[in-house]
Amino acid sequence: MPYPETAEGFLVHDQKKWTEFKKGEFKLKPFEDRDVDVAIDACGVCGSDVHTINGGWGDAPMPICVGHEVVGRAVKVGKDVKTIKVGDRVGVGAQIGADLTCKNCKADQENYCPNAIDTYGAPYPDGTLSQGGYSSHIRAHEYFTFKIPDNIPTELAAPMLCAGLTTYSPLVRLGVGPGKKVGVVGLGGLGHFGILWATALGAEVYALSTSTHKKEDALKLGAKHFILTKDADWAKQIPFTLDFILNCADATHKFKLSDYFSTLKVNGTFHNVGFPDEPLPTIKAQDFAPNGCYIGASHIGNRPEMLAMFELASKQNIKSWVETIDISEAGCKEAVERVYKNDVKYRFTLVNYDKVFGKRA
Repeated sequence: MPYPETAEGFLVHDQKKWTEFKKGEFKLKPFEDRDVDVAIDACGVCGSDVHTINGGWGDAPMPICVGHEVVGRAVKVGKDVKTIKVGDRVGVGAQIGADLTCKNCKADQENYCPNAIDTYGAPYPDGTLSQGGYSSHIRAHEYFTFKIPDNIPTELAAPMLCAGLTTYSPLVRLGVGPGKKVGVVGLGGLGHFGILWATALGAEVYALSTSTHKKEDALKLGAKHFILTKDADWAKQIPFTLDFILNCADATHKFKLSDYFSTLKVNGTFHNVGFPDEPLPTIKAQDFAPNGCYIGASHIGNRPEMLAMFELASKQNIKSWVETIDISEAGCKEAVERVYKNDVKYRFTLVNYDKVFGKRA
């Protein structure tokens, strides 16, 4: 049966054949009173999509339709929906559900809800499996559906919904602003957002990278300093300098973390948002002792942070660096292969959905 019972999408059927996408139907969860149905126009391609379909993060339910940086038009809203109306341009990020009643949810920490539902690959209470945005439609709870400001183009808004929020949230929560010095490690999809947001929030940004050729881009994005970290003594240039390091790299297992820690001020924080397939390198407790630093990580962000991030991007005219690819079996294959190879500057957005799914709104 077609929409509204099902949607069409490009699905992976085997993690061993993770670049093979086949167009097919999947079941949508039952429509409820606070749900919003979205006819999708674009979806960002996230590193999470690749880690999921290739098994880097472990087994995933198959077949699966990935994609959690979704932008489209609301085509149906439940009777209790207050913030979205039919016709609105909206986005859905990496979380599509939560109980909204637990102590975390009541404290605006719904991204840490024990009953959170990921946008793809997660079961709903009725047993339906959530499926993502490489598809014709998505059905989302109003709380996890966001109006997109008019002056942010669809293809640029899409990657903000995961990569943008994932980097914005920890920067804000750790007090980044004027007078702070922030190091951003890894100039890729996440790292380019880290530089954009930290700069917009008023911090002095240091880009830390192993790639000499990324210096020009880092400075264009707003960094004031570029530190090449492939040299043995690189950390000696900036001892006790940074209030905060946002680690966006996908190769932390190769790092000598004590070097990075040495660049932090007393009680500074080394914060991870890049989640590689490999475990962290061995760390000794005494590695934290010279400056009393901390290490941590975070998971996406909450609704108030998503709204504030879009407001900041709208007011300051912040533009993510995006390449577009037409959605198709071949287009999905190209996108995930190139993300895997870091062959993108700096995010992909799949576009031209009407060509393969028809006009749905």
